[in-house]
Amino acid sequence: MIRVTRPQDQRLLLVHAHPDDESIGNGATMARYAAEGRGVTLVTCTQGEEGEVLVPELAHLAADRDDALGPHRVTELTLAMKALGVSDHRFLGGPGRYRDSGMEWDDAGHAKALTTVRDDTFWKADLTEAADLLVEVVREVRPQVLVTYDEFGGYGHPDHVQAHRVAMYAVQLAAVPSYRPDLGEPWDVAKVYWNAISIGRLREGAAAMAELGLENPFDFFDLDDPPRFVVAEDAIASEVDGTEYADAKADALRAHASQITDDGPFFAMTRHLGNASLGHESYRIVKGVLGPLDERGLETDLFAGL
Repeated sequence: MIRVTRPQDQRLLLVHAHPDDESIGNGATMARYAAEGRGVTLVTCTQGEEGEVLVPELAHLAADRDDALGPHRVTELTLAMKALGVSDHRFLGGPGRYRDSGMEWDDAGHAKALTTVRDDTFWKADLTEAADLLVEVVREVRPQVLVTYDEFGGYGHPDHVQAHRVAMYAVQLAAVPSYRPDLGEPWDVAKVYWNAISIGRLREGAAAMAELGLENPFDFFDLDDPPRFVVAEDAIASEVDGTEYADAKADALRAHASQITDDGPFFAMTRHLGNASLGHESYRIVKGVLGPLDERGLETDLFAGL
């Protein structure tokens, strides 16, 4: 493997389902790497047309009313990218190629696909067709590192699951020299990571809030029996310290104003513990070799070892 030592030669590609997912899961990482001069490219698979509108004055944008939420969220995403210092953002196949699939909750509290799903939704996308669209991006950008969701799609939204499938398939196809040469020169992504939330971080946050006599904003998680997207400490391979860029992440989250409110759970801890609580982001490695580890046994840089 050729070592890539200059930040300007290091490139990160993130694959997300909807506008706001990138800021929630990776905002500090994106802001840090962009500030360090590393290439950061975001691919968003839908415009989030089916999202729940949390702001009363924007309620008319909802899918069951004016169905104008998608374009509004594109504007929010543009503002979020500006806050994070990221200039390279694309929609998979172009804006509006795939529609947000929507979701509902099952009896166990997991997100699942709707019983009836429109044919133009991302959930119904042909996997190879969607992967080919991403293959072209991979071969153009030539990232050493790719980040996406785990096999459950985080909390289970069908678009998150589909983004995982498309990203993982595209990584495989992009590296095959004989596959679709019309999509560009082959490229093998050296390291692939899945977003992760460690049970330890959740417990630390809950304990810090308890010390202040405050309720845990994520108390709908049973910390003794957490949902499947919360993983054990030993499953975490990397933790990026983006506390220096926590303010940028907070600004990006606020840019998604139709989806994230100041009085909601994402800002509950920051109101009492400061924006630094947004600055640590954890990952599981699923392709590639870990670089040097710190005293905790964790990577602190997704490009470590490259």
